[in-house]
Amino acid sequence: MSNTNVETVNRGPDRIKLGLAIAVLAAGIVGYSMLETQPGIVRVAVFLASVVVAALIVWTSHTGKRAVGYIKDSYTEVKRVHWPSRKETTQMTAIVFAFVSVMAVLLWIIDKGLEWVIYGLLLGWK
Repeated sequence: MSNTNVETVNRGPDRIKLGLAIAVLAAGIVGYSMLETQPGIVRVAVFLASVVVAALIVWTSHTGKRAVGYIKDSYTEVKRVHWPSRKETTQMTAIVFAFVSVMAVLLWIIDKGLEWVIYGLLLGWK
């Protein structure tokens, strides 16, 4: 069983900021649909502006700062990963395909064998 703790938004100001960000995003969606007579670029600009404003509001909250920290840590971790070479990737892919093919043939043989035993010998249907 996992011992990780789930962190929720406990602070009042954070809840207000996140609620405000959701409201701004919803207003952008409503604005996009209400401006149907306007050119598409205006509608998209209104929606993108609401996304930017909502992101700025979230970024100022404790939850947003934790998310930014998580993203920075993830990026640092990705830079430390040893990625396989093209040759290693090709070899491992070939091994996986070979294994899957062998298992498919093996399962087909077992299926046909059981079919012969059940329908041919036990039930006499064939």
